[in-house]
Amino acid sequence: MASFTSSSMLHFFFAISLFQISFASRMLSEFVPDQTQSLKYHDGVLLSGKISVNLIWYGKFKPSQKAIVTDFINSLSYSRPQVGEPSVSAWWKETEKYYKLSKKKSTPLFLNLGKQILDENYSLGKSLTNKQLLQLASKGEQKNAINVVLTASDVTVDGFCMSRCGTHGSGSAVSHRGAKGKNYKFAYIWVGNSETQCPGHCAWPFHQPMYGPQSPPLIAPNGDVGIDGMIINLASLLAGTATNPFGDGYFQGPAEAPLEAASACTGVYGKGAYPGYAGELLTDSVTGGSYNANGANGRKYLLPALYDPSTSACSTLV
Repeated sequence: MASFTSSSMLHFFFAISLFQISFASRMLSEFVPDQTQSLKYHDGVLLSGKISVNLIWYGKFKPSQKAIVTDFINSLSYSRPQVGEPSVSAWWKETEKYYKLSKKKSTPLFLNLGKQILDENYSLGKSLTNKQLLQLASKGEQKNAINVVLTASDVTVDGFCMSRCGTHGSGSAVSHRGAKGKNYKFAYIWVGNSETQCPGHCAWPFHQPMYGPQSPPLIAPNGDVGIDGMIINLASLLAGTATNPFGDGYFQGPAEAPLEAASACTGVYGKGAYPGYAGELLTDSVTGGSYNANGANGRKYLLPALYDPSTSACSTLV
């Protein structure tokens, strides 16, 4: 289990210790994963035990939008899905295979909804740098937590829509107690709402793709293209954070731009997926929304396939 800072009474110095980029932008070359390549374990830390997911809302979000996200986080540990129905919790349980194969005494990750911090007045402006993302992430508790920064649709971020739709990484904190400080690491995630900036780039398949094979967009399961797109990217980054939080866990390729548990299967949501086609999915009989997982409060979500390290293939719920 990694060490995290624990008290808001301490004074911390924050610095970027690792900055991992999730290429969730769905470039054409990423639609069909090369399943001949295995994700390698680099003998590092896997997040384990009970972890709180703290949400930092940056900018203006509607209550209905917040509910979609919080219901998703709660769904990760929701233990009462309908019998025979694919669920968010079953999707998350797939990450346990990484822990078993690591042969370390770390227990699988149990995520629960933690604190929510509102920054509706854009305290750092509407154009953010990587350093400012870490500054926002540091507002949440660092002990036994993943701090998630969610930026509203009118906020621009370095690299957003150009090379990424979200990021996960870590920050370091030094507690100044006594003559010597002690270093800690904490994990964080950033995801942007692409509804008005690049829905065809970061909210596919709920919007016409910007390039590549053109097919009709799917109906978003919760009726919000921007937020349903954020859920896809958040899910991908949570899986990457759990299995490669500090750059020495499971990944393939260069550490600064790794393929991870979900990003190794970008563009795959159901069986038979190929460029421009998300795969065979379920359809809500009432809304017409496409989904592959049931969640808490009757929610339905579309989640990315996860790379199965035991079979070296992308695994889908449907």
